[in-house]
Amino acid sequence: MSIKVKRFRAQPMSRLLNRGELGNLMHMARLLEKAQDHLRQHLTHDLAEHLFVGGYRNGRLTLITDGAAWLTRLRYEQPRLLSLLHQLPEFAAVTSFHLKVRPVRPAKAPLRQTRRLPAQAGREIATCAEDTDDPKLKQALQRLASHAEHE
Repeated sequence: MSIKVKRFRAQPMSRLLNRGELGNLMHMARLLEKAQDHLRQHLTHDLAEHLFVGGYRNGRLTLITDGAAWLTRLRYEQPRLLSLLHQLPEFAAVTSFHLKVRPVRPAKAPLRQTRRLPAQAGREIATCAEDTDDPKLKQALQRLASHAEHE
């Protein structure tokens, strides 16, 4: 029994993007972006910046917003949004919307803990630095002592 080694050759990106699941995924992402841009162009500016197209499945387009108030406004706009989408031939099969609220929470910066070094402690560290023979340790102690509060 012999074992033959298969030699895989690198494939050009154009082949990878045009065939298979990756190509289908890229195509769907472009379509969703096109739908989002089209809808945003025809909505008021304040509502448009809160509208995101999330996906398409079984004739339903998922619209995502970041607040319940915006979702309510989108509910009133549904018939008009549906007719706007039907202007695009790729979305002629859309029959309804699935509306979702996904709040966007900004990343919180961690609280900075400031440490204080009293002046007396700074003086003690500086005297330790003077008595130290190791040059690297001496320099580190001097840097640390420089952070002390001044009287």
